[in-house]
Amino acid sequence: MPIPLTKESDVDVLVIGAGPAGLMCAHALAKAGVDVRIVDQRPKKVAAGQADGIQPRTIEVFQSYGLADRLLREGNQMHTAAFYNPSIDGGIECTGRAPDINAPNARYLFEVTLHQGAIEAIFLDSMTSLGIEVERPVMPTSIELSQDDAILKDPSMHAVKVVLKHLDVPEGKPNTEIVHAKFVVGGDGAHSWVRKSFDIAMEGEQTGALARHLTNPTHSRQNVTDYIWGVVDMIPETDFPDIRNRCAIHSNNGSCMVIPREGDTVRLYIQLADTDAVDVQTGRVDKNKMGPQRLLEVARKSFHPYSISTLHDVQWWTIYIIGQRVASRFSVRERVFIAGDACHTHSPKAGQGMNASMNDTHNLAWKLAHVLRGWSNISLLQTYEFERRKYAQDLIDFDRKFAALFSGKPRTESHQDGVTHEEFLEAFQTFGLFMSGIGVHYLPSAVVHTQHQAYASNLIIGERMVPHVFVRAADARPYEIQDLLPADTRFKILVFTGDIRDKLQPDRVTKLAADMEQPNAFLKRFSKGGIDSVFDILCINAGKKGSLNYTDFPALLRPHWSKVLVDDTDMYGRVGGGGYEKYGIDLRGVIVVVRPDGFVGMVAPFEELEDIASYFASFMHAS
Repeated sequence: MPIPLTKESDVDVLVIGAGPAGLMCAHALAKAGVDVRIVDQRPKKVAAGQADGIQPRTIEVFQSYGLADRLLREGNQMHTAAFYNPSIDGGIECTGRAPDINAPNARYLFEVTLHQGAIEAIFLDSMTSLGIEVERPVMPTSIELSQDDAILKDPSMHAVKVVLKHLDVPEGKPNTEIVHAKFVVGGDGAHSWVRKSFDIAMEGEQTGALARHLTNPTHSRQNVTDYIWGVVDMIPETDFPDIRNRCAIHSNNGSCMVIPREGDTVRLYIQLADTDAVDVQTGRVDKNKMGPQRLLEVARKSFHPYSISTLHDVQWWTIYIIGQRVASRFSVRERVFIAGDACHTHSPKAGQGMNASMNDTHNLAWKLAHVLRGWSNISLLQTYEFERRKYAQDLIDFDRKFAALFSGKPRTESHQDGVTHEEFLEAFQTFGLFMSGIGVHYLPSAVVHTQHQAYASNLIIGERMVPHVFVRAADARPYEIQDLLPADTRFKILVFTGDIRDKLQPDRVTKLAADMEQPNAFLKRFSKGGIDSVFDILCINAGKKGSLNYTDFPALLRPHWSKVLVDDTDMYGRVGGGGYEKYGIDLRGVIVVVRPDGFVGMVAPFEELEDIASYFASFMHAS
């Protein structure tokens, strides 16, 4: 019989693109037990270069998936930022140093730098252990979304048809496949095929503005934000004293950024003149006009009086122009989604691109898992675009300001309109929460209810759970609270019981547990997968270690001996204590609902369990 030229298959989620956004998505879904496939047109994974900076919040996210240990082991840590400006003798001089991270509540007070291929390998190896491999080289050729509302509203239906072409198959084997997917995620980069297939516009500054400026120099460049930069990864030979720190160099020759990397590798970002590497007619980068040695020649001028060269081959280099743009929408009927560079592009100066991309799909994955399991209404998926597009727009605004400061000429006697060191340092510190990812804030929605904020005044609803060390009651072992909130698709119910040694508090806690066990309370109403599958309960008491037993608490609040914590120091007084004060917890008792992605969804006093039920009712199905 003749071999069929086409095969057909079904899948819950098809991820197109195996960059950081796609890998984060596929890995999270695989860990959640979702039937997922991931395809990529590239025949091989990234070997070097590309993105390389992991911000403190993203390290926390890696930790929530059990991936941070390898990241920290293999990557370089950046603790210091140094600032260089023009000196009176025509070269540059150090004008100050500061902590690399300016985010008081950061758990990790540093960035990790590691080339993108190694970061992707962390996901790839973990996915292999879960039985998932990237299928490559595979190219999507068509995508069709059902127009039937009944099908679109039923998440059990395969509403998307994608035709895939397998580019490397033996002769005589089918090379075309029709995939029927319930959901599709496009993490396929700035030139996203998925985005273009649905005519989703990218809004914002365009490279055309630069082209107009180049072809007509009288055309104002005031509104052109497409600065031109070269990038070189290399092992340097240099007498520059801050080569192992992040450096912002403003010289009369242009700006340069130093990013120390794993081993002895260093990345240089080198500002170029308009005419250095751009086709005048198109306004697009022409790599034939520039190479790594010419980039180093430009860098040497910016580093004067220090020398910089390399005795080794350049590991990777590129030239780029990136305008700040964001997609007009991030989803199509809550069935097809785009993430990462497919829906927002910006400069890499603040190291946000890869971080934003991975946090996009970290936000999306648990929501897909809940909908596919039948726990949540498909309307939950609307919160992906609502939360992440607002963040992308904020990121574009921040990036436009930061890129302009970084790329602007330094202030000198002959150029009084330039950027001063004080202005740049102030911006660097002001933007610290945003750059670190710690300051991401989601506005009220189905999964963010703010009405009882006052009961935990410093745990900001819509922001990630603030790290702090508590002590386990059963064995006095200190634990970072974030380590007890893994990204396992469960909602974490943190019951801050107050101090049960106080006269009235034991009765209040006992009543709370009894109320929570009622059939109409949220635990049983919204536990289609079983309470332990949907919710993870932790009990945090304000008392002192040794003054209570974990068995003193109602059984519901201690589903396992490890789930009861006290707000006290460890046995040696080294860590812990002061958590209630740090979080602004009302000592009468507070329930904090932490979403599966680590963000605080709501807080409520013991007496307002119905408000918690209303929170879950806004997006979950009753059991």
